Amino acid sequence: MITISPAFDPEGKPRKPGALCIGAQKAGTSWLAQMLGQHPQIWIPPFKEVQFFNHRYIPEHQRWIGWHYRNKPKEIRDRHIKREVPMPPELDRYLDGLTTGKMFHNHWYKRVFAPAPEGAVPMDFTPEYSTLPEKGVEFIASFLRKVRVLYLIRHPVDRAISQLRMNLRREKRTPETLDDWLKEIENPVLYDRGDYATYLPRWQRHFPEMMVIPFGRIARAPGELMDEVEEYLGLGPYPYGNLGQKVFANPSGLKPPAEAISALTEHMAPQIEFLKAEFGSEFVDETR
Repeated sequence: MITISPAFDPEGKPRKPGALCIGAQKAGTSWLAQMLGQHPQIWIPPFKEVQFFNHRYIPEHQRWIGWHYRNKPKEIRDRHIKREVPMPPELDRYLDGLTTGKMFHNHWYKRVFAPAPEGAVPMDFTPEYSTLPEKGVEFIASFLRKVRVLYLIRHPVDRAISQLRMNLRREKRTPETLDDWLKEIENPVLYDRGDYATYLPRWQRHFPEMMVIPFGRIARAPGELMDEVEEYLGLGPYPYGNLGQKVFANPSGLKPPAEAISALTEHMAPQIEFLKAEFGSEFVDETR
């Protein structure tokens, strides 16, 4: 379960976020939200992923984003019932206000962050933003001129395998043969989210100060990593709990056979070479 920011100002005014975490999917964004959600100087919406810019610039996302906003308020309300904690009426009104009437316009986006307490940095964690087309990133650069951007990078092969296992579980499918597995790894959706060679330069052109984080540091040096994140975001130090805890880790099983992993590694070779050229071999080692 992700720790969301507990503070909530029902009288807060609509405002823009001061920071974005844009991906990659299956690269530790939920862990980072779990950590920063504890910090009193950060405010994360109760549904974490706002899905605003991809709704505007990636039309094929709109259908499942509609599901996201139909499902999340119910999930939050059910969570209060399960914990036997009364639903704060201001949170109830906030969820209703964001999910009824016209949505996904600029003022609606600013209303998402209205409950952030004064002095806290509102933050949007939406991994899908990493895949925005040029015009989408360009719009963010003009709309959020002072925003800080974080991009977590996981080794391309490991990230794709994790995504594949997650997708198979969601679809309740189990490949039976090697041919079945080889067909699964041909799915272009596995390569889209990990297309660092396309997406990273696009974001770096508009946000040259963007913080790029190798996934492996979460396990090996979480405290040092959070020190660096705090410095980048201009936050004071905070004693985070559960630094070593995984969030939404894949259960065991559904591991592709070695032949499928080899084929996936061959396909991902250009991505690995791009990361080596951009950041060096040591960085690539730190992505796993």
